Amino acid sequence: MISLVEIETRLSYSLSVQQTPSRPPIKSVKKLPQNPKNCWSKKSRKKPESQSSTPDMTRVDDYAPHLKNTRCYFPTSVRYLVADGYYYRSKLWEAVRDLNLDFIGKLRSDANLRYLYTGEQKKLGALRKYDGKVDCHDLSRLNFVKDLKPGVLLYTLIMWSCCLNCPICLVCISEVQANSKIKNTLLFSTDIHLPPEQILEYYQARFQIEFIFRDAKQFTGLSDCQARHLPRLNFHFKASLIALNLAKHELSSCHSAAKSFVFSMACYKRLEFNKHLLFTFIDKLDLDRDLILNHPNLPSVLSYGTLAA
Repeated sequence: MISLVEIETRLSYSLSVQQTPSRPPIKSVKKLPQNPKNCWSKKSRKKPESQSSTPDMTRVDDYAPHLKNTRCYFPTSVRYLVADGYYYRSKLWEAVRDLNLDFIGKLRSDANLRYLYTGEQKKLGALRKYDGKVDCHDLSRLNFVKDLKPGVLLYTLIMWSCCLNCPICLVCISEVQANSKIKNTLLFSTDIHLPPEQILEYYQARFQIEFIFRDAKQFTGLSDCQARHLPRLNFHFKASLIALNLAKHELSSCHSAAKSFVFSMACYKRLEFNKHLLFTFIDKLDLDRDLILNHPNLPSVLSYGTLAA
């Protein structure tokens, strides 16, 4: 799923969703003839032949076209694609770069990185590019930025990514854990001019996509479809996520002036239920609709049972 995240409100709206293709069947390999003397004749030295010569399709091979097909629906203000550590791959970066976007993601602790050489160059010969391999446990060569909170330090440095084959801005969050061990979390951005604080903020906003799956499964029936045909499943997934988008838009428009608005699908469900119940009482008991809808205590009645966010 590809979603759009509003940094100001921390709300994520699903934009496009498609099913991950199933794994291809395991290739059957012809067995070589067994030789009782444990040696092979010239005719039996051929490599095993498989029935299918087509290469296996990975998930990234499917995600990259999905991103390209959805790029035309992005707002013009979108400049960054944020993804977790699984997407740190050259195939996806090539697709992101072709779409004129920058990539923000997470690195493993043993990522293949190189320090950029900034010293004096020789007068003759090729210019020196690198200054050794990066040890993610040694932060002595990184630039200290600030203390995020007690025991959590922020470092940054521009390095060379051997996987993406381009310079990246590395952001390291060093945290002292309860057992006195140090845990280093590595983030990166292909936009080397982006401040490290914004890289951290953008990557933290990526987690809003997880709330989409949670709310869609709990409230809009994302995992309740019993169909087996792909078109019907696609329609069900899109209908579930569209309903969630509409609920977010309606509730956020009511709290447009509030800066600390926190969306809760459970609260929205309770509000709609109270509204429906109130209108049922008005119709069944022949009450004065205008008197009730203009009453100053109406908001408190509609919000009865909602969470105080």
